[in-house]
Amino acid sequence: MAKKTRDKAAAPAGENPRRPCPCGSGKRYKACHGAGDDLIVTRPFEGLAAECDLVAMREFLPSATAPLPLREPGAAPVTLATVLPGAAAAVVRPDGTMLLGMQVQTRSGDLSADLAKALRWAQDAEPGSALSVVGPGIGGELVRIQDFLDPAATLDLTLHPDFGWWIPPSEDGSEPAPDVAASLERANAVIMPTEPVLAEGVRAAYWVDTGSKAHLRWVRPEPEEALVAALARLQARGELALADGARYAGSFRAHGLLVPVWDLDRELHAKEWAEPVAAFATRLDAALADDAPLTDAERRARDALAGKQVTLR
Repeated sequence: MAKKTRDKAAAPAGENPRRPCPCGSGKRYKACHGAGDDLIVTRPFEGLAAECDLVAMREFLPSATAPLPLREPGAAPVTLATVLPGAAAAVVRPDGTMLLGMQVQTRSGDLSADLAKALRWAQDAEPGSALSVVGPGIGGELVRIQDFLDPAATLDLTLHPDFGWWIPPSEDGSEPAPDVAASLERANAVIMPTEPVLAEGVRAAYWVDTGSKAHLRWVRPEPEEALVAALARLQARGELALADGARYAGSFRAHGLLVPVWDLDRELHAKEWAEPVAAFATRLDAALADDAPLTDAERRARDALAGKQVTLR
């Protein structure tokens, strides 16, 4: 009983039975997700500084890892990964190393709760175990990843050119089994080159080469209405393009956040977009700070931008 009391006291507002449910339904948590209903949580990583990083790892980063910033002092380290072999939810290697996967086979309506369940499973699992799917019987009392992470920490992401990190070096130098090597080869064959755009004031912006064209995908933390209004102001002034040859293509919604996308010149490397993206970030910050009503031209631009938005499910 004491443990349950501590859990509730430490939980964020969404997990308190008397507070609104984090899914946004308007119901109390006890009458919604606390009762076991599988409703969709629109913004599952809200409240975390790592929210944009988590959305990128879930939706479009192909091969990336990051230490999970756990808030508990002395907790065993856990590595978060975009995708694990077989799209597993979690893996505990023979040496006890714990990995959690973001891009999984199946999921519930609350990605945050799924990730927390996988973490709990990994912390109790035997070395050499794998959790293919997070089911309703995993994890016990409902918790969310916000209960475990430092809310102020972002992710220290490492992007890999392939999935070689799936197979840790063997002590005897032996090669992986043929089926493992074949799986690794298939995964590497479909990976899209992806690199972060590193610039001052820029985070969660990624250059992606799809083969036919290159894109900039930029996960933004602002509420959608405010971000779209700011983009509309820039569009009305002819300032929405990053540079010559960098056309604004539209945006997609993912887990409560908007991800603007630009088509880029494939001949330019990711590093060459750092300066244009930093300059755009300055323009966008100024537009976000402008609280004046939209002009007629800006409203027309906003309506046009709305036609270039899609939602990922």
